[in-house]
Amino acid sequence: MNPSVIGIDVLERKIDCDCKLRSHRVLTTTWGFPDWAAMLIGLHPVTYASEHSEVDPKAKLLELKSTNVSLQNCISIDEKLSYSPHPTIENATLLKQEAIVTVRGLSLASRLEQMVTNTISSKASAGREGLELIIKKINEEVRDFKSTAEVLVDDMKNTMENLDFE
Repeated sequence: MNPSVIGIDVLERKIDCDCKLRSHRVLTTTWGFPDWAAMLIGLHPVTYASEHSEVDPKAKLLELKSTNVSLQNCISIDEKLSYSPHPTIENATLLKQEAIVTVRGLSLASRLEQMVTNTISSKASAGREGLELIIKKINEEVRDFKSTAEVLVDDMKNTMENLDFE
């Protein structure tokens, strides 16, 4: 998982009529800005972001859209991630990432925008690794559920066979 994320609070999670899982979460993060940059913009050690996600199991698509909540008056970060099956490589995932970073009202704005963009870019691989870990965990849980269900069905069959209906 992304090491700068230190907390996740789920505000809403639901499955819609199209069987898509939709979530709204608040992420608690630490960005690790250099001290001079943090002082320049009044950055507190902990910042917050709002994230909306949609998982479409039929299309095998995960989309995440996030925006910062902290420091919106001077920095806005709007990020979109999309994970989908690779169109030409079997059993591969295609990650599309875009981020719009805007710094307002600060000197050295372009330098700060570049720092934020570089940080986002470097975190992309951690996001991919986190998604792979989640997929692995879900697959393990599905296997465990299947085995438990098979045992229950076998027990039920045995019980039904041993019943005396006289």
